Amino acid sequence: QVQLVESGGGLVQAGDSLRLSCAVSGRIFSYYVLGWFRQAPGKEREFVASIRWGDGNTYYLDSVKGPFTVSRDYAENTVSLQMNSLRPEDTAKYYCAARANFGAARNVAEYDYWGQGTQVTVSS
Repeated sequence: QVQLVESGGGLVQAGDSLRLSCAVSGRIFSYYVLGWFRQAPGKEREFVASIRWGDGNTYYLDSVKGPFTVSRDYAENTVSLQMNSLRPEDTAKYYCAARANFGAARNVAEYDYWGQGTQVTVSS
């Protein structure tokens, strides 16, 4: 079992930065993929970024490539999402997820474990 707890959300203004963190506990292997998803009101949950725990390979939603950076910290057992140049359309609840499989994935159904989410609100 893997437990995920997100933190770092909040209310910011357009152009600001925010760093989300996901505390990872339980048994996790190097081939696991840790992902960030987001869900805005009335919309489906969408993939934002992911990182493979072992080799650090990263994947991004095209629209966030550049302003957003995903990283992992072995010492702290955390996965982070640094979000710069935030826009109102980035407003959503952000979820951390873990996939117990080698392949990178962008679909909700391909992830096995989920956190409770943290709200990010960007005002214009």
